[in-house]
Amino acid sequence: MSLATLDRVLAVLVIALAGTGLMSLRAGASESAWVFTLHGFLGGALLAATIWKLRRSAPRAVMAGRWLSLALALLVALVAFGALTGGFLWIAADGPLHLGAWTVLTLHAWLGVVLLPLVVLHLLPRRWRLLRPAELVATPHRFSRRSFLAVGGLAVAGFGAFVSTRLIELARGGDHRFTGSRWLPAGGIPPATTFYGEGPPTIDPDAWRLTVTGGKGASRSLDIADLDALGVVELSAVLDCTSGWALETTWRGVPLGALLPIPGRGTVRVSSVTGWSTVLTADEARSALLATGVAGAPLPASNGAPCRLVAPGRRGLDWVKWVTHVEVA
Repeated sequence: MSLATLDRVLAVLVIALAGTGLMSLRAGASESAWVFTLHGFLGGALLAATIWKLRRSAPRAVMAGRWLSLALALLVALVAFGALTGGFLWIAADGPLHLGAWTVLTLHAWLGVVLLPLVVLHLLPRRWRLLRPAELVATPHRFSRRSFLAVGGLAVAGFGAFVSTRLIELARGGDHRFTGSRWLPAGGIPPATTFYGEGPPTIDPDAWRLTVTGGKGASRSLDIADLDALGVVELSAVLDCTSGWALETTWRGVPLGALLPIPGRGTVRVSSVTGWSTVLTADEARSALLATGVAGAPLPASNGAPCRLVAPGRRGLDWVKWVTHVEVA
């Protein structure tokens, strides 16, 4: 495989990993398990491709004295190795791994975010032309039989790394949800986490109001008593946080469908006082809950009080806290 083809493979792998990583942030239903399997498989292939690229390119850069290019390449490789190592360590370990206040899985995600622009910078300006469609059409001979065999070898390496990591985890007695999240003891109150580590907003429960907007623009305002009067139920659901833990517990609150009619093919937007929001399909909205209690206790402020969204089948990123507005979109 030529270095040009290897550059293309590396770029495709990084883009595919970024895409599956973004998809994983909201894929919480079992039918989405393929996203996480593919993400792990691609990670193994990227690890093998990065090692291969360094072995071929680093000596040439040293001999040619291209120190700036070599430094950037080593930085890209270091970030890639850090992101990949974090992901594989998280799966292979028999329990959650932390580095200070952050889980290893969180660091894996942030290093992945940093990697994407570094790869783009590394491809500019000389290598970027290798990825243009015009170049691919003009130089079809670069994709030789040997190149396809090499790509197949990377696929085998990716599969091997993914399976080996899982076997190590099983041998150590570890277990995780298909998302990679580690199970917490069932029935408890979830840990207080936010996406950026910020604290909860200050909300006066007596002054808090929930604005509900229907499909034709009509709206009404509800306080806690009004919300409870719509009919309180209990629901057992799994909260799967993107920081790497999952908890099945009982939530108490009002079904989203009790607030407003949900059209057959419509969507429902649920928004927080912080400005964060998520959009649910009609089917998802019918199974969702606006929770005011959890695990037999009132909902803590750090967990979204006065009320938060419970969205079965979605990751914690979509379980909007401190809900202030619900509307049919």
